[in-house]
Amino acid sequence: MLDLAGIGIGPFNLSIAALLNETTELEYRFFDNKAEFAWHPGLLLPEAHMQTCYLKDLVTAVVPTSRVGFLSYLVDKKRFYRFLSTDISMISRTEFSDYMAWAASKLQNLNFNEGVQSIHYHQDHFVITTEQGEYQAKNICLGTGKKPHVPEEFKAQLGTKVFHACEIMGKELDLTNKRVAVIGGGQTGADIVLNALQHYWGKPQELFWISRRPNYQPLDEATFTNEFFTPQYTECFFELPELSKKREVKAQKLASDGITTECLKQIYQYLYQHFEVNDERKWVHLLPNRTAQQLTPHNDGYAVQCYNSLNQSEEVLDADYVILATGFESVLPHYLEPLKPLLHLSKDGGLQLDRHFNVLWQHQAGNQIYAVNAGLSSHGIAEPQLSLMAWRSAKIINHLAGKNVFDLSETQNFIDWTLPESTQPLTLTTAV
Repeated sequence: MLDLAGIGIGPFNLSIAALLNETTELEYRFFDNKAEFAWHPGLLLPEAHMQTCYLKDLVTAVVPTSRVGFLSYLVDKKRFYRFLSTDISMISRTEFSDYMAWAASKLQNLNFNEGVQSIHYHQDHFVITTEQGEYQAKNICLGTGKKPHVPEEFKAQLGTKVFHACEIMGKELDLTNKRVAVIGGGQTGADIVLNALQHYWGKPQELFWISRRPNYQPLDEATFTNEFFTPQYTECFFELPELSKKREVKAQKLASDGITTECLKQIYQYLYQHFEVNDERKWVHLLPNRTAQQLTPHNDGYAVQCYNSLNQSEEVLDADYVILATGFESVLPHYLEPLKPLLHLSKDGGLQLDRHFNVLWQHQAGNQIYAVNAGLSSHGIAEPQLSLMAWRSAKIINHLAGKNVFDLSETQNFIDWTLPESTQPLTLTTAV
């Protein structure tokens, strides 16, 4: 009987496994259908960098002495001093993915090549059926991630020339002399555009970068903005009224979903050097304020119909390839179907979490269903990000163990997000 069965071995569940490795009090095992650890391999573009500092790794924020922290990885790889000499704070996605794969190789109780097929609840425990056998667990943690989001109007055209960005590094693409449309104005879209400018897949004839946003907007990395990615703010956010939560998530979009300043600078510098200084033909077309509404087969390619919200006009462009950098969405995993009648789902069919990242369900008093990367609406914009994963992992483990296995106490806040009810109202006096 396992104390915890983890479903999926992505970064977030890997973090929980890494911290569980620091204690011998709990029996656990994690399952994944992949042959080995892989973190969005289709998005590991050569010029893609993290938006999160490398110290916000699997464990360091909670157990800085762990043998699977990023600094231990650098030492083990014999690159510690050379890394320091680079003077970089945001490492490449490729290196961070390699770090996590390295950490996975150091941990026990990770069952790769063993996907979960179904989970049933029987009396006082879960029965997990995998491709290899059956397990029993008192509690489970869902960490199978999100699915690529493809707008409904594009689904009929999916194929070799219309695909989601998460597939791009798994394809043998030759975009030489092709018309290419990249749809999506976030970091993924920017990374693809930057690599296309550097002819990673050959030099396109035309490159269209379509975004609904009013411009190509930078990630908000200001000092006080980073306070949104702290345990104190996350716990404060959980207590807010629902309307306030929705307002805050919308207002903070660029704090988690903007484009790094360095990436934008590289793109702009390319445009200046090639189209101003070198006087080349302008084959790159930046199209903000556009909503791609429809794809229609046309002349061995596609007619991309867009709505320009700036002047309220309809525009059509021709593309041979359409790359959808349209993000990811939450979908209830298939293996939860047997449990679905027992879950207290939200109006839109999503999981609802309590403050301990615990799914609300019928038998919650005796058995826990934890979920990671499922609490944007309940815990705020830090929840889908890597910034607080070690803290969240420790919070889940402390709740599971029924005691403070890890010390998560913090010093005082710099920002008073709310004041205690006992605080007297401020009184303003006017000199006469």
